[in-house]
Amino acid sequence: MKSVDELRIKIFADGADLSSMLEMNAKSYIQGLTTNPTLMRKAGITDYARFAKDVLKEITQKPISFEVFSDELSEMMRQGVEIASWGKNVYVKIPITTTLGESTAPVIEHLTSRGVKVNVTALMTQDQVRHVSEVLNPFIPSYVSIFAGRIADTGRNPIPIMKEAIDILKEHTLCELIWASPRELLNIIQAEEIGCHVITATNDILKKLELVGYDLKSYSLDTVKMFNKDALEAGYKL
Repeated sequence: MKSVDELRIKIFADGADLSSMLEMNAKSYIQGLTTNPTLMRKAGITDYARFAKDVLKEITQKPISFEVFSDELSEMMRQGVEIASWGKNVYVKIPITTTLGESTAPVIEHLTSRGVKVNVTALMTQDQVRHVSEVLNPFIPSYVSIFAGRIADTGRNPIPIMKEAIDILKEHTLCELIWASPRELLNIIQAEEIGCHVITATNDILKKLELVGYDLKSYSLDTVKMFNKDALEAGYKL
């Protein structure tokens, strides 16, 4: 099995805690970062722009995605332009639709025609990928994020969808496919094996990277020792 340093897939850290983001940014195997309004709310962020600008004072080289939060296309466009102005390494996250299911293709076209780098997010079907591929600017770097973990949550295997997405986007040489919302470390290996460009992961998954390639017999022994230690410390008796 490959070591972390041998993986070809780019690993992006997903989160909204500044100290954790800086910790991940300092690691050589983390090649980018992402966040979203849900993560920011959970982290207690109340001032969106201030938080983003504080992050960008420290993270200046690696790509980082911040999401628009309007549900109106025209306001998405305005927010996208403003967010993009915060840094050269910023990608603007655009959800694939509004909350009413209206396509955000006009927003994607508007922003990329002005040189804004986008991260089209929350995709789950091949048709959505095809739709996005038709409006991406081939001369502007972009990401397309398929929520493979959420697809798996429905009992469906996301790998065939991810493989087809890679094929659909192959002519967009500046577009990279993101395997989003992974549920376990194995997803990083799976994404690597099918040739996915990027995977985003939260810190709880990223902390398991040190286990990649770890000897299973040793891991078994570690587990036995853990059970024994916890039983002794609990003082269990029969």
